[in-house]
Amino acid sequence: MINQQRKNIKTGLNVAVVKKEHQRSGELTCGIVKRILTKSTIHPHGIKVMLETGEVGRVQKIMQED
Repeated sequence: MINQQRKNIKTGLNVAVVKKEHQRSGELTCGIVKRILTKSTIHPHGIKVMLETGEVGRVQKIMQED
């Protein structure tokens, strides 16, 4: 549930996301948050972010916290 709240996601955080094309398989991509794209405070499928690599996906796990 922590990945569904925008307040828990910060730029520079190491996260695992699921990209749109991998939603069915659930394949995760790890990276560092560059931008937070979801404007709402909560999203049931995870907060959408852009990674430093330019990949976009919804946060499924926070790998490390500050």
